[in-house]
Amino acid sequence: MALRIRLARAGAKKRPYYRIVVAEATSPRDGRFVEKVGTYNPMLPREHEDRIRLVEDRIKYWLSVGAQPTDRVELFLANAKLIAPVERPDQPKKSQPRAKAQERMKMEAEAKAKAEAAAIAAKEAEIAAKEAAKAAAAAAPAPVAEEAPATEPAAE
Repeated sequence: MALRIRLARAGAKKRPYYRIVVAEATSPRDGRFVEKVGTYNPMLPREHEDRIRLVEDRIKYWLSVGAQPTDRVELFLANAKLIAPVERPDQPKKSQPRAKAQERMKMEAEAKAKAEAAAIAAKEAEIAAKEAAKAAAAAAPAPVAEEAPATEPAAE
């Protein structure tokens, strides 16, 4: 007898509510089950404490006798720290661009990086030129203003 810890749907149309049950693997989704070990209400916000209710000691017992959780229940149990989290690889490989598009994106990224590097180098050169001009201006002696000869008023 293979046991599964899985969701059994209840609730009205478009208002789902799930019981977390221990059932035989061959029994129907909403059919006969051995024991109810929790509830899941997806209509509640994620932070709400009643969204997922688990009877932890019974779940630990059923896991110890060999019941296997389904993927969704396994996620709930991992979040409740009842089992170790499961590594999930990145799934959608179809959504990745084709090889030529990936090469084009790589080339565009490299060109963008080169342009950014050139802009940074130009800005640094501009700052260095300004600093050199300031240093040259500070090092050169300041011109002394000569007094203009006083002009005498013309005699009449």
